[in-house]
Amino acid sequence: MRHLPDDERRRRLARRHALAPWSRVATPEAATRAMTVLHSTEPATVYLSLAARVPGLTVADVDRALYVDRSLVKQLAMRRTLFVLPRDLLPAAWGSASARVAEVELRRMAKDVEKAGIATDGTAWVRDARDAVLGALAERPDGLTAVEVRELLPEVAVRFDVTAGSVWNHGRVLTHLGLTADVVRGTNTQHWRLSRPRWTRMADWLGEPPAAPASVDDGYAELVAGWLRTFGPGTTEDVVWWLGGTKGAVRAAFARLGAVAVGLDGGRTGWVLPDDVEEEPAADDHWVALLPVLDPTVMGWKERDFYLGEHGPHLFDRNGNAGTTAWVDGRVVGCWVQDDAGTVVVRLLEPVSPAARTALDAEAVRLTEWLAGQRVGTVYPSALMKLARESLAP
Repeated sequence: MRHLPDDERRRRLARRHALAPWSRVATPEAATRAMTVLHSTEPATVYLSLAARVPGLTVADVDRALYVDRSLVKQLAMRRTLFVLPRDLLPAAWGSASARVAEVELRRMAKDVEKAGIATDGTAWVRDARDAVLGALAERPDGLTAVEVRELLPEVAVRFDVTAGSVWNHGRVLTHLGLTADVVRGTNTQHWRLSRPRWTRMADWLGEPPAAPASVDDGYAELVAGWLRTFGPGTTEDVVWWLGGTKGAVRAAFARLGAVAVGLDGGRTGWVLPDDVEEEPAADDHWVALLPVLDPTVMGWKERDFYLGEHGPHLFDRNGNAGTTAWVDGRVVGCWVQDDAGTVVVRLLEPVSPAARTALDAEAVRLTEWLAGQRVGTVYPSALMKLARESLAP
């Protein structure tokens, strides 16, 4: 069995994730395909993840892909997480990861509706609410914001306590419609760092009837193939976590794809695609990167020691959400934050070479100029980000 050591995994990451200067790509679409999907829980992540991989990228370039060409589409899928997908990957997600989450969410919604006394048949109530929203959207092909839906459909926009600190609102109906590919988060009515979409029927957004969802097995196989191409090698546990699926689904996908087992450092077994067993060439040069909160590279694996070392607790919150990260040659060495003026500042967790420090500082200047004084907030600050911000306080 071929052994694929950590240093080779880091070389793969540099090239496949379009992070090293010699591997960067020309368009938002190419960068998204390189990563299979982009995290979109925080809207700014999409723009900053792409800016790290596409030289000369502008906000308008991303807006064009998302809202004009619609070659990239937002979709709730794996782990009930919002992603940006290449348009042709949507059917795979709809038939597998999104469908799995939709089933769970429907049961939860029905139970909550019944518990609150809104209806005795919660499932029927949810289906009626879905139909009402779709009827309203049929009259507005350009979409409706969540506020507009609430005003138009008060019978759907009921509010009640679900549990302590948790309130039901009609956003859950919109979310479920998105999971089932009936609607999509369309045009954003706010700036790129804030998400207030117009919910739009999928057919209206795509300009054609949506393709049929893939079968469960085909959908999972396509998603797993994308993961292996982007992140492989990885363990079964890595893929199960990323996919939000079961070991059975992942093993079935491995079998369909003919995935090949390889040895990893630490005695673990990883998996790669059958045409992906050749050794990664030596890197052309050293490289650095500054990646945003929830960047897909940082969030690609469950077992992250080959690029995090012992730094994980400093860089992830208690729920496993990654903060910003500073990278040198495939390893995370710190984070970055902005001061009150919007200047990007790098905070290190370990010593780096003078050349690497100079390169990180140059990347911080580039990112500062790209942001042009716009400050990016987050609800997922890591412990290191908090410490770095405190050190900048006057």
